[in-house]
Amino acid sequence: MTPVSYLRASSAADAIAKLASDGHRALGGGTNLVDLMRKGVEAPSVLVDVSGLPDAIEEAADGGMMIGAAARNSAVAAHPMIRTRYPMLARAILAGASTQIRNMATMGGNLLQRTRCLYFADAAGSRCNKRAPGSGCDARGGFVRYNAILGGSPACIAAHPSDMAVALVALDARVHLASAGGTRVVPLTEFYRLPGDTPELETVLEPGEMIVAIELPPSELAARSAYRKVRDRASYAFALVSVAAGIVLDGDRIVDVRLGLGGVAPKPWRAVKAEAALRGELATPQAFAAAAAAELADAAPLPGNAFKVALAQRTLVAVLTELSGVRA
Repeated sequence: MTPVSYLRASSAADAIAKLASDGHRALGGGTNLVDLMRKGVEAPSVLVDVSGLPDAIEEAADGGMMIGAAARNSAVAAHPMIRTRYPMLARAILAGASTQIRNMATMGGNLLQRTRCLYFADAAGSRCNKRAPGSGCDARGGFVRYNAILGGSPACIAAHPSDMAVALVALDARVHLASAGGTRVVPLTEFYRLPGDTPELETVLEPGEMIVAIELPPSELAARSAYRKVRDRASYAFALVSVAAGIVLDGDRIVDVRLGLGGVAPKPWRAVKAEAALRGELATPQAFAAAAAAELADAAPLPGNAFKVALAQRTLVAVLTELSGVRA
């Protein structure tokens, strides 16, 4: 057994001070970190409990929302203003994990959860460049049903597991970060790194820096938005493919659209090519199919997950068709 110490942070400043040393890790709900400690993937010397830090879910001055990083996933999904103004976010959270896990998991922790790649979790027997840089990637040539088809690299094809983050990138969410050097705000689309040849670097979070809040800007997409998750069983399974979508129509013409894809990339994937192809077009199944094909044109699947290309295209078309109310 590896000994580990426990400290409880009383404020964000106190947490930043306690996290400054090597081997100190933030503990929110512990739903991912503790699991990885049991598997030998993570081995912190000190756990700094940040679950008592701000968890408010409040309306911002611009009409958006500010959510404390320690807010529980279940509280966010059930909040009346989230359900009415950002229904795709509420649905995405409810599509993830079990009720018990959602009651424990925090917003900040959800954004920082690690991949569920089988070879990343197999610390005793598999090579993984994300877990041990330079060691190799056993996913290539292995079981890749849940791995990425977009944005991967020769070093890593792990997929990001969060449902919530897929909706947040589609909603143009921003993360508020704090460190001993000050604060900064980063669009969530720029928060995650693609693996390249340094897959161990998953975000732009600097050493000693932590997420303190998530900001949701005002959105006109609530009236027509949805989150759909395709998985191997009805509950408690990670996405093979997921789609977060919101659309604004003027008659049958698309004024604006926001699209996020999950289960297909090392980060929650903002489908900017599909969005660009759809703005100004008539809302038709043919236009949706062309946009989906444009987004997936750069997919680089392996034989074990090639089905995801067509699955992502079909799911994207189905969600947009339903939202738009057009006939297939």
